[in-house]
Amino acid sequence: MAEAAEFHSSVLDALRQPLESGHVVIARAAGILRMPARFLMVLAANPCPCGRYGTAGDVCECRPSSIKRYRARLSGPLMDRVDLRVTVEPVARAELLRLHTGAETSAAVADRVRTARERAAGRYEGLPWRTNSEVPGHELRTRWHVQPGALHKAELDLDRGLLTARGLDRVLRVAWTLADLAGHDRPTANDVNLALELRTGVRRGAVLEGIAP
Repeated sequence: MAEAAEFHSSVLDALRQPLESGHVVIARAAGILRMPARFLMVLAANPCPCGRYGTAGDVCECRPSSIKRYRARLSGPLMDRVDLRVTVEPVARAELLRLHTGAETSAAVADRVRTARERAAGRYEGLPWRTNSEVPGHELRTRWHVQPGALHKAELDLDRGLLTARGLDRVLRVAWTLADLAGHDRPTANDVNLALELRTGVRRGAVLEGIAP
């Protein structure tokens, strides 16, 4: 969904229930219809209405109140259901014109993802799930454990109110995916900290491991 912050907040918040449950419920006088709605949601938004807040040269012309209203359309409850939050910096001229060589092929990426999904499917064999995103938080926390001490920084964020219970479950799902991509039997502290970075944007000293060549 491009220009997500241009949508009315009520429209965006309508996505909360299907994102959480994986289905849409439509209630009418004649009855209730429940339809499957498990999907991958990608939101893209500018930092402000003009799109230039925080860029070099301080060229943003938006008022602080306008920026606040613009960002408030992406509500806290909706963002709590977004697993990965990535800030994309403007592309410099040198980067734009430079010919990229030696980049990883799509086939290599697809093969790595296929292997990670097979690891997850093997872990959940005989259970009603095949991917990490499908596993309920309670099951993920109690049935499959991360390495000892790996949740230290996540637990601190939870105690400080910087991470919700739902957020912790989603960090765990991402951490298991990172572990599957890296070939780990279970998430390490680095996997969990990288999942925290991807969710909060705050550096945790994590590094990409076993994911890029």
